Amino acid sequence: MNDVTHASGTPGTTGTPAGGTRPRVAVVFGGRSSEHAISCVTAGSVLAAIDREKYDVLPLGITQDGRWALVADAAERLAIGNSGRLPDVTDVAEPGGSVVLAADPTQRELTLVETGQVTDLLGGVDVVFPLLHGAYGEDGTIQGLLELAGVPYVGSGVLASSVSMDKEYMKRVFEGFGLPIGPYTTIRPRDWERDPSAVREAVAALGFPVFVKPARAGSSMGISKVHDIDALDEAIETARKHDPKVIVEGMLTGREIECGVLETRDGAIASVPAEIRVRGDHEFYDFEAKYLDDVTETDVPALLTDEQTREVQRMAVAAFDALSCEGLARVDFFLLDGGSVVINEVNTMPGFTPVSMYPQMWKASGVEYPELVDRLISAALERPNSLLR
Repeated sequence: MNDVTHASGTPGTTGTPAGGTRPRVAVVFGGRSSEHAISCVTAGSVLAAIDREKYDVLPLGITQDGRWALVADAAERLAIGNSGRLPDVTDVAEPGGSVVLAADPTQRELTLVETGQVTDLLGGVDVVFPLLHGAYGEDGTIQGLLELAGVPYVGSGVLASSVSMDKEYMKRVFEGFGLPIGPYTTIRPRDWERDPSAVREAVAALGFPVFVKPARAGSSMGISKVHDIDALDEAIETARKHDPKVIVEGMLTGREIECGVLETRDGAIASVPAEIRVRGDHEFYDFEAKYLDDVTETDVPALLTDEQTREVQRMAVAAFDALSCEGLARVDFFLLDGGSVVINEVNTMPGFTPVSMYPQMWKASGVEYPELVDRLISAALERPNSLLR
C-alpha cells in the first residue's frame, strides 16, 4: 500500500519548499468549537508521529476565543491528564501576539502580529494539517481560508467538509445517492421558537426512544437519548447549547460498525471495519464513554461475515464519494438486527490518536500510525486546491 510518494516541493511553485530542504507542515489545532480539547489530544499524537527528518513542523494553536498562536512543540502536554483534565491551547501557547495567514496565494507566509504591529515574519508554509474538530474548522471554514491563501491541506475541501458537518444535509445527500439512512427530523431555530408543539409531534412520530443531537457538532457533545415526550424539551435545549439547529434520529436496533476510508491515486479504499460496544451505565457511545470512562470494548476487525465486511466497505467508499470527500474519513454504520446496513454519519476529520478507531482500523489493515500520517501529508502536497481538481 505504499503508493503515495513524497513531493519534493510546493505544488504549483518552483524552488525549494518553504521550510528549506524539507516541506514545512503547519499542524493547526484547538479551535472555537466544543471539541477544542479533543483537537488538542489529536494534535499531540500527530506531532509525536511526524517524521522530523522528512518535514519541518510548525505547531499552531487556535484558542477558544479564536486567536491563532505559536505553541510549544510538546506533544506530551496535549494529552488528557490522569485526573481527566482536558488539554487546552493555552497550556502550550507561547507568550506574544497573534499569528496571521493572509488570504493571498502569492505568498503563503505567516506573520506574527502584536498590538497592531508586524513583529516577525515566520516564513511560508507548504501544507497544513488542520486537526480541528467541529465548527470553525471541520466545517469548511478553515478549508475556505486555505483555499483563498493557496495553501495545500490534508483532508476534504470546503463542500465536503461543510455538508458532512451538517447532519441534515449529509443525510439528504445520502438519500439523493440512494444510500440507506435511518428516520430523522430536523428542528430549526424558528421551528422550536414559533411552534414547539408541532416539533414535539414530529419527534413523537418517529417513536421513542430517540436521539437528540446538535446538527453540527461531534464527539457526542450535547447528545441525549430520550425515552418519552416529557424529557424531550430538556434534551432539545441541551443540544441547542452546542448548535441552534437540532436533529432528532429514530432508534435503530443493531451493532455500531465503523470503517475508515483513505484516498489514493487510484481512488478511495476502505479499511477493515471495527465494532464498538458500550458497557456499564452508558446507554450509548457518549463523550464520557469515548474519552474519559473505560467502558467501551472494540473489535478490530469487527466480527462480521465476509459478505457483511464487503458491504460495509462498499458503502463506506460510496458515502465518501457521494459527499466528494478527500484524504480521509471515518464512516459510521448500524448493522441492524435484520442484517441490513444503514449509514449513520461521516466524519471528515475523525479522532486521530493512535488509539482512536480510524488509526486502529488502518493498523489492522496494514498501515501503521506514522505511515498513515505521512501518507496524508504527502497526498496533500501533491493535490491541487479544490477548483483545480
